[in-house]
Amino acid sequence: MIRSIFISASILFFVAQTVAQNTTYNKESTFTVAFYNVENLFDTINNPDKIDEQFLPDSEKKWDTGKYNKKINDLGRVISSININELPELVGLCEIENQDVLKDLTKCRFLVKGNYAFVHEDSPDARGIDVALMYRKNEFKYQKHKILQVGFSFEPETTTRDILYVSGTLNNNDELHVFVNHWSSRRGGQQESEPKRLEAAKILRFEVDAILKKNKKAKIVIIGDFNDMPVNKSLHEILNATNNMRTNNYKELYNLMFNKSINGQGTYNYRGNWNMLDNIIVSKSLLKNKKGYIVSADGGQIFKKRWMLYDNVKTGQMTPAKTYGGPNYYGGISDHFPVYVILRNAE
Repeated sequence: MIRSIFISASILFFVAQTVAQNTTYNKESTFTVAFYNVENLFDTINNPDKIDEQFLPDSEKKWDTGKYNKKINDLGRVISSININELPELVGLCEIENQDVLKDLTKCRFLVKGNYAFVHEDSPDARGIDVALMYRKNEFKYQKHKILQVGFSFEPETTTRDILYVSGTLNNNDELHVFVNHWSSRRGGQQESEPKRLEAAKILRFEVDAILKKNKKAKIVIIGDFNDMPVNKSLHEILNATNNMRTNNYKELYNLMFNKSINGQGTYNYRGNWNMLDNIIVSKSLLKNKKGYIVSADGGQIFKKRWMLYDNVKTGQMTPAKTYGGPNYYGGISDHFPVYVILRNAE
């Protein structure tokens, strides 16, 4: 009897919290930015210019329309669930094949009400996986975008993903500068592959400095799968993204996922270890400004629900339920968790 009363009280408390969240949430003064590595979102059509042969109906993976439609709807469900009060205004994505899959994603039943548009350009990556930014047209007024090409002088024959820069204005006329990233993987080893990520960090840092030179109070959000942790050299030293709240140096960036990473949390599980590869980094003006949209130092969040997880018997952990493991189809959503932050208007 006591246990039943306790469970009932717990349920009532949870309901009260949910109701309170819904009643105090103001859609006019909040703005959600999310990022999601969607794990190889390919269509089923062969593109002779890209290495997409493994994602075709007659491939070893047997990637067909049914599996594709399931993945589109699963991804839409995740994105629509990130904020229970409204759809995210901005969603950065990586491992996108082309604009056709973006059109299908924005039109799926979970996201169609968001009236999403998107920014995407084909990158030189041989595998055909790109970055993109989805935005709700009624909430984010697109201004311009730019492609930052990443190349390696020490390995000129290697092609990789571009960095996507998009600027736009919010409903209070705040200008927001957004960078979407997917840096080179750790294939071959973390140290062996690190020079490629250091190069990407230098290119990104140059563009950030150019924006801050024009406006020290520029509001910048950097999102992506960096294939490095917050403490690694590319992010911590080259990009100068830290967890230091004490400095007023406008050139120093703040990684909203830094402290969670230190505490053992992560977005990607590799051999039983959590890695914070997906990060949200902001300029100091979004943390220390008293006007317009701001974020809290602990505002970066990892989104995960039970229906997104796989019970890993080998590690005893609940990990992201991935779509494939080699040629084996598991029917999961993605091998990464999405990350997000909610900006709030201080005025």
